[in-house]
Amino acid sequence: MKYLEGENLRDYTTFKIGGPIKFLVKVQDKSELFEALDKAEQEKWPLLILGSGSNILASDQGFSGLVIKNEIKGLEIISENDSEVIIRAQSGEIWSKLVKFTVDRNFYGLENTFHIPGTVGAAPIQNIGAYGTELKDCLVSLKAINLKTKEEKEFSASDCELAYRDSIFKNELKGQYFILSLDLRLKKNGNLNLNYPDIQRVLTERKITEPSLSDLIEIIREIRDEKLPNPGVLPSAGSFFKNPIISSELLSKLQDKFSDLRYFVNGDEIKIPAGWMIEKCGFKDRDFGSVGVHKKQALILVNYGGAKQSDVLALAQKIKEEVKDRFNISLEEEVNII
Repeated sequence: MKYLEGENLRDYTTFKIGGPIKFLVKVQDKSELFEALDKAEQEKWPLLILGSGSNILASDQGFSGLVIKNEIKGLEIISENDSEVIIRAQSGEIWSKLVKFTVDRNFYGLENTFHIPGTVGAAPIQNIGAYGTELKDCLVSLKAINLKTKEEKEFSASDCELAYRDSIFKNELKGQYFILSLDLRLKKNGNLNLNYPDIQRVLTERKITEPSLSDLIEIIREIRDEKLPNPGVLPSAGSFFKNPIISSELLSKLQDKFSDLRYFVNGDEIKIPAGWMIEKCGFKDRDFGSVGVHKKQALILVNYGGAKQSDVLALAQKIKEEVKDRFNISLEEEVNII
């Protein structure tokens, strides 16, 4: 393995922000991971685990230790019966490749998460989700390596404490584990979740009355490409803020104040789209020097070139203050700030 010097975090994140890295190594299997962990222990280097860098706002100071870039790949069916199947996905796989793998085999459960950027290993950290589906709906368990003891541990889905864009790996176990693989339970005969207005709109436009799994992921690809910037052209980290969960009492007050209020209900949760509030505060399609708010989706902050972490954080703080003042709602960042 090569321990690369002179690399820069901006070249490994979709936001294209971040400073110099002391050392970077790419690992492609468990033995290489252990070798890298041993090396870091010997040299007393701090560790940073990196997947595709699609949900990160990195420091301009960089990272003065070892960055381990996860490239451990593999997808396999480990068990199945007449009604369901369990897939094991290695953590360095691109998430959408996993979804396509399942859709091609007519397995139901992940299709609404298609085209979410990032790797499999990042999915349980964020409890990723889209269009009414979250990872917690199908996660059975995961395997992870303790970065200090190098012991392998299996976490059940409940052990992971998955919540809306949250997990144990963002809280008490933050930075302590390298997620190695996920086991996911999917259905062989399932029902598509078509409830979101954008999905219904495209189905109507295409006059599709009985969509297949393949139809649905292509529709979701189209919707996401239409609304979200291509980070290769306009750097970003995707959705910068979480959609806040509010009480029914606050919902009632907001409905009295805003006749065009947007919200959606998922089980017992009431969510207000953060992008809608940001737009109502006048930030959509506005530039603030090297940073700005995307012209089609106010939830996304973009780097117009040469932006620093401090520029993004200053804009994010301005947005949070305006939203709090107008809606009495505190926005939380979805991106990982390192």
